Amino acid sequence: MRYGLIGEKLGHSFSKEIHEKIADYTYDLIPLTKHEFHTFMKQKDFAAINVTIPYKKDVIPYLDEMDMQAKSIGAVNTIVNKNGKLIGHNTDFDGFLYMVRHHNIHMKDKKVLIIGNGGAAQAVKAVVKHEQAKEMIIVDIIKTEDTITYDECYALHSDAQIIINTSPVGMFPSIDASPLHLEYFKQCEALLDVIYNPILTKLAFAAQELGIKRVNGLEMLVAQAKYAVEHFLDTKIDDDIIDKIYKELLMKECNIILIGMPSAGKTTIGKMLEQRMDKKFIDLDDVIVEKAGMTIPEIFDLFGEEGFRHLETLVAKELSAMHNMIIATGGGTIKNKENMDALRLNGIIIFIDRDINKLMTSDPNRPLLKNEDALKSLHKERYPLYQKYASMVVMNNEAIEQTIEDVIHAYQSIILEAVEI
Repeated sequence: MRYGLIGEKLGHSFSKEIHEKIADYTYDLIPLTKHEFHTFMKQKDFAAINVTIPYKKDVIPYLDEMDMQAKSIGAVNTIVNKNGKLIGHNTDFDGFLYMVRHHNIHMKDKKVLIIGNGGAAQAVKAVVKHEQAKEMIIVDIIKTEDTITYDECYALHSDAQIIINTSPVGMFPSIDASPLHLEYFKQCEALLDVIYNPILTKLAFAAQELGIKRVNGLEMLVAQAKYAVEHFLDTKIDDDIIDKIYKELLMKECNIILIGMPSAGKTTIGKMLEQRMDKKFIDLDDVIVEKAGMTIPEIFDLFGEEGFRHLETLVAKELSAMHNMIIATGGGTIKNKENMDALRLNGIIIFIDRDINKLMTSDPNRPLLKNEDALKSLHKERYPLYQKYASMVVMNNEAIEQTIEDVIHAYQSIILEAVEI
C-alpha cells in the first residue's frame, strides 16, 4: 500500500522530499486527470494520501468519515485508509496556524483580506475565524454571495491590515504574475502567501520592498506535512522538525545569484562553488550565446546593446524559475530592474566586489570594457546598483579560496536569518 500526493499538476511539488525527511516510507507524487482521479479513489489502493489542487473538495464523497476540523472547513487534504475505511482530515488548518503564530502575526480585532476562494482558502478562513479577526473579506475573480471583486477590494478595503494569498496567481510556472497591487494597502502589516514555488512570490517580494512582514508558503507546506504524517502513522512528532526541514529545503532550493563587474570573478567563483555545494552552475551569458547562436560581440554588432539587454531579460526570467542553481550574471544584468526582480524570486543575490584596478581586461568578449576610462565610467554607473540589489557583499581581492568561504558563509547566514524572521 502506498503513501503519496494526488493532484492534477505535481511537477513543482516538494512534498516527496519533505515526507521522506520526516518518516521512513516512500512517498509518491501521483498526478491524476479528472477521470483517473475517480478511478483512483474508488480503488482505495493506498495506505494514506495527501490531496492538493483541484481535488480537496472532490474527495469528500469518497470518504467514510471526516474529522470535525475537515467538516467545518469543507475541504480535505489528508486521507487515511483504515482497513478500507477512508477517513479525511485537514492539516492545512494546523499548518497555516503554525505559520501565523510562529511569525507572531496577530489577527485579533483586525481586518483580514483573503485572496482567492478555492480549496486552499477554506482552511485559511477557518484559521482567521479562530484567531478572532474583526473582519474577513474574501476577494475573487468572480463575485458571489461570499466574495467581492478586485475593484471593490481596492475601492472599499485598502485599509486591510493583514493580506493572505490563497490563489494560484504567481505560482510556478507563471511566477511573473501577482494577484494584487500591494502599494495601495497603506495599513498592511503582514502578507502571507500559501504559494511555495517560487520561494518568494512577486507579491511577497512587493511586501518586502514596502517594508511589510512577509511569510512564504514553504513553511506552511512543511508544517502541514508534519501534521499529516502524524495522521498517517498515528503518532506525535515534535514541532522542532518543521524549522529543521524548512531550513534544509531553503539551503537546497534557493539559487545563489552572483552579480558584479565584468572580471570580478563571478564565473570562476561559480564553478568553484559548484564543486563545494550540491548546486549546478550556469553562466547567464553562456545561455544567451547558446540561444542567439552567436557570440556576445556579434550580438552587440548586429542588435546593439538594446537588443542584447532584451535577450538578457528573457534568459534571466527563464533561469529565475529554476531551483538549486548558482547563476553568474553579466556585469550589466543589474541595469534592468525586471531582471533582478525575477532572479530574486528563487535566489539570494551576492555582490562579488573587486577593486577597480584589478578589473582591467583585454578579453574581446567584453565589448563595453574598451579602456580604463570606459571601465571607470561603468564602475561609477553600476556600483550603486550592485549595492542596491545585493543581500550580501563579498570582496574578491585576495585568495579565491577565501572568497569561496565568504560566499558560502554569506549564503548560509542569509538562509538562517530567513528562517528566524
